[in-house]
Amino acid sequence: MRRIRQRAVEFGVPQSREQVVSAIAEIGRRERERTRIETEMNEEMAAIKERYEEMARPHIEAVKALTAGVQIWCEANRSELTQGGKVKRASLETGEVRWRTTPPRVIVRGADQVIEQLRSFGLGRFIRIKEEVNKEAVLAEPDSVIVVKGITIAQSEDFVVEPFETAIA
Repeated sequence: MRRIRQRAVEFGVPQSREQVVSAIAEIGRRERERTRIETEMNEEMAAIKERYEEMARPHIEAVKALTAGVQIWCEANRSELTQGGKVKRASLETGEVRWRTTPPRVIVRGADQVIEQLRSFGLGRFIRIKEEVNKEAVLAEPDSVIVVKGITIAQSEDFVVEPFETAIA
């Protein structure tokens, strides 16, 4: 097993208020530089992506048009291709075509009205009622649930360094 050794970057612990102020300023400078580099990278990547998408666009359009034409011909000759509907695919010299039926799905528009109608028709079995712990209520009354196993109220402390930024208007 080959080991790669790298010297650890060492930063001293500030020994005074002035050194902490200086360190925070350096954090802000480095974060801004990282953001500048990230922005530059994203701009270059966007330009590259746009260039390649432009190059691919005629091929995408051609494939769409060719596919539409193949579909029209296959629909017109579907009975012959599917042996009278016995199969859902046809192998041709350069590829295969298939007809697939998607699984059924339910589309609900105006959910509140649909739920109201389901109730009025006695079809409550089609209404889902989701039960879950109301965490906001638990936080509002933590002493009430102290005896309940499985509920823990956790809290931690984070240390955050946020350098001041000045925005350009």
